[in-house]
Amino acid sequence: MGENFKRLILEEEGQGMVEYGLITGLVALIAIAVFASDGALKGAIDSVFAKITSAVNGGGTTP
Repeated sequence: MGENFKRLILEEEGQGMVEYGLITGLVALIAIAVFASDGALKGAIDSVFAKITSAVNGGGTTP
């Protein structure tokens, strides 16, 4: 039993995936904070999505 526990502690194969998961989670939190903020960036993003929606619905011109 002690040998299995020791091997489990010393193995580092899953460490990379945990690090990638933490980085991905951090990026997701930052993206949510940026998109949910009430700053000038929100207006610019809304404008881009409005243009895309208009173009998809056939009401807009392509630049």
